[in-house]
Amino acid sequence: MEDAFSTYHPVINFFYFAVVLLFSMFFNHPAFLGISLIGAVIYSLVLLGIRRSLKFNLVGMLPMLLLVALINPLFNHGGVTIIGYWPTGNPITMESIVYGVVMAVMFIEVIVWFACYNTIMTSDKFIYLFGRVIPALSLILSMVLRFVPKFKTQLKIITQGQQCIGRDIHSGNFFRRARNGIHILSIMITWALENAIDTADSMKARGYGLKGRTSFSIFTFDTRDKIVGAVMLVLFISVCGGIIGGLAYASYNPIIRFSAFTPLSISVYTAYLAFCLMPVCVDIIEELQWRSLKSSI
Repeated sequence: MEDAFSTYHPVINFFYFAVVLLFSMFFNHPAFLGISLIGAVIYSLVLLGIRRSLKFNLVGMLPMLLLVALINPLFNHGGVTIIGYWPTGNPITMESIVYGVVMAVMFIEVIVWFACYNTIMTSDKFIYLFGRVIPALSLILSMVLRFVPKFKTQLKIITQGQQCIGRDIHSGNFFRRARNGIHILSIMITWALENAIDTADSMKARGYGLKGRTSFSIFTFDTRDKIVGAVMLVLFISVCGGIIGGLAYASYNPIIRFSAFTPLSISVYTAYLAFCLMPVCVDIIEELQWRSLKSSI
């Protein structure tokens, strides 16, 4: 199923990711953590496909989750519930373990959300939103966000080319492999610098950032954008109201405390869940409408 949410106006896309990323980074209540992680994983399944998403989340993110969760008790010994001692004599507390898991989940969900963001918010969308307000910064941020996937693609091309002439990192003894790796890295750095200069010269030649310069755009804010935007705004205001009311409070040192689950708080968490799953709901509705139209032909 193709993603329908990516076809919406850039304002809608950016507002959605700005909210979920900010909430994921600044609120560590268990309900917010669980909902954000569930929403990020489900949306990554829709965008990347089941195979790529499982490979990304399980092979890449799960070991990182365990690593971050284990690092915190090694250095953080705060908490009142002691469950053991390290060989150095420092205590192992339940609060430090729980907080390590919380920090690991926050770290992972932010990475997954950014992976979804990079798929939806293309360079043309970002420049459309901020090109007139902050032209230089928007161009730099656009180049930075698309640098990693371009770098990986170019690295694959260069590695295959070096492999054809027997100069890849798998050829020869240890020292030759190291030299080949350094050579590939040098080629990549040179390519990255040249690509940045070419991009800057190209945008300058087009008059990018000049006062009074107009630009073509294919984005229009239509009726469906207004409907989805209104629903997202209502959900956002509901969640913000709950946050202001203290329903997102959580503390893990020296004891674990967080706002209790009440009917009011559950309604706020439900609104946040609906907000996180908004793109998936949009995709499902669009798919059902498309199937209905095809069946009526």
